[in-house]
Amino acid sequence: MLIGFGLPVSGSWAAPDAIVHVARLAEELGYASLWTFQRVLGDESVLDPLVTLAHVAGHTDRIRLGTATICAPFIAPALLAKSLSSLDVLSGGRLDVGLGMGSRREEYAAAGVPFERRGARMDEYLRCLHALWTQDPVEFAGEFYTVPRSHQRPRPVQQPHPPILLGGAAAPALRRAGRLAQGWIASSKHALGDLPSAIDTVRMAAPQAPRIVVRRTHLDDVEVLRTLGVTEVILDLNFTPGVDLEIAERELRRLRPSA
Repeated sequence: MLIGFGLPVSGSWAAPDAIVHVARLAEELGYASLWTFQRVLGDESVLDPLVTLAHVAGHTDRIRLGTATICAPFIAPALLAKSLSSLDVLSGGRLDVGLGMGSRREEYAAAGVPFERRGARMDEYLRCLHALWTQDPVEFAGEFYTVPRSHQRPRPVQQPHPPILLGGAAAPALRRAGRLAQGWIASSKHALGDLPSAIDTVRMAAPQAPRIVVRRTHLDDVEVLRTLGVTEVILDLNFTPGVDLEIAERELRRLRPSA
């Protein structure tokens, strides 16, 4: 089971030097990945996920970079495909794309996107994103999204496209992760006791073995997660009370995968 680490993107420790320090140390210690997440509105100060990963891409060489997660419907598929392809190129093919639908009505309103029929919109969004990455020229005409016959470049380094992982906890979202993506990302709020049935739902909908990524605020249950077939666990300290760079560095060294 791989171990990833949440970059400092929220709160007082989310400073440029701290982000680079954590990224470089995690890579040095053998961590598999670094992750960001998205908040559009709210009391929390949260850095943009893709801007942060672009910053980190220039300071690391091997460690993978992921979003856990971006609310896809807030960004037109062609615009998100362009940003993600660019980041995949700039990082040398190290990007993992974690996407979700989001559940905050106020963020949907601020993004100018209807809250209704989110599931149908997300299904079509993923098909459109896939077309943008795999067709050249691309042409897509759906109920929610349209791409006129055109070319979009650069193409992502990873072919046919960077791995897509979907968030969500409801049964339709879990089945969507198995059916239309390469795996599932569990929220840090997902109860440990609910993970087995959720993982089974994802697996039953998947044509091949899916990636199962679980985000946690502590790693006291690593062995349990391993027995459940979790393929990667992310330690995310962003909402840990009092977290600072010293605490993060201590946890990084304590849990180092290469130890």
